[in-house]
Amino acid sequence: MEEGKDPPTTVISRSNQSRALPQRLIQLLALFLLLCFAISLFSIYMIRKTGVVTTVTSAIPMLQPCIQAQPQNNLDHWITPPSNLVHTMSDKELFWRASFVPQLKKYPFARVPKIAFMFLTKGPLPLAPLWERFFKGHNSLYSIYIHSLPSFQARFPSTSVFYQRQIPSQIAEWGRMSMCDAERRLLANALLDISNEYFILVSESCIPLYNFTITYRYITRSKYSFMGAFDDPGPFGRGRYNPNMLPEVNISQWRKGSQWPACYVDEHYFPTLLTIQAPKLLANRSLTWVDWSRGGPHPATFGAMDITEEFMKKLHEGRECVYNDKPSLMCYMFARKFAPTTSPDFSSALQLLTPAVAHVFTIVSDLCCHWLIMDNDKKILLNIIRSISESTYTIPVSTTR
Repeated sequence: MEEGKDPPTTVISRSNQSRALPQRLIQLLALFLLLCFAISLFSIYMIRKTGVVTTVTSAIPMLQPCIQAQPQNNLDHWITPPSNLVHTMSDKELFWRASFVPQLKKYPFARVPKIAFMFLTKGPLPLAPLWERFFKGHNSLYSIYIHSLPSFQARFPSTSVFYQRQIPSQIAEWGRMSMCDAERRLLANALLDISNEYFILVSESCIPLYNFTITYRYITRSKYSFMGAFDDPGPFGRGRYNPNMLPEVNISQWRKGSQWPACYVDEHYFPTLLTIQAPKLLANRSLTWVDWSRGGPHPATFGAMDITEEFMKKLHEGRECVYNDKPSLMCYMFARKFAPTTSPDFSSALQLLTPAVAHVFTIVSDLCCHWLIMDNDKKILLNIIRSISESTYTIPVSTTR
């Protein structure tokens, strides 16, 4: 009988164990979930503490340009001028890029022609306050480019029209080919803005003789580009021609300008190029007043004591000339050379004269040392830029004085 009772006891014991097993599993599962929850809370705390979230979110904007690149490939992408003049292009790359110009003269969008003022300087612009006043209120009608010594660091305030307008520059020596290289560099950078239609070269010693409204009006109404390009048969003209320039430049195309002594390379380079490309579009004169009466290789420099009302009238009424094939009594719109101390005195004298001449129409060419090129036909500038990039026209001119 005792042996017969053993089996029921064993069955009851196993049944109790089976009931205890699910309870233990539930407890383990609950413990595991609690542990996971605790780890999650700890992880969130550590992420906030260590700044991992900042790292992740900061990486997201880095991907956005890739996502947004395609929508920018519209007309605005091609016609918007560079927001920053600083670039890493070599001269060869820059000239190649500047040769991209529209072949159609008609634009499919509203466009206001701008004047590119290209300042070729050694360093600071002492007459900047005068130019600031000249440009004030006409932001959409001009562009500014500055070529100075590479070592010069401009410190114009952010409110200045000259702020961040320096282009990548190289050393330019007076009377040498590097001066022409600097001028070409300025022109190439200005061509990157499709709205620039007129190109004016100025120096730190140049001043405007009229306000911007008159200046802009007469530049845009001119039929010609203003640059002296004379065929001088004498020793200082054709006498300096080098046969090594054949076949690109023959002696009948060799020209010199009127602003500088003819022995310097920058006196011949652009006059000769433009004579080859568009001889009928040159006015063959400058609108920059310069005084060579004192002799020597440099024109006279004027200081604060020279700036009087009589002096200013002399600048405005100096000679008779031709504007758009008609006689004109107003021939000078810019003048040089002026010392750094003349800015306040000149402003006062200019104020006296401006109302009297505001109704007169003249033309604006600012060779303030050099020239004004009018871009009525971009193919002309395109050919010049191509000749630059291909080094087709290298004019070997003596630089001895």
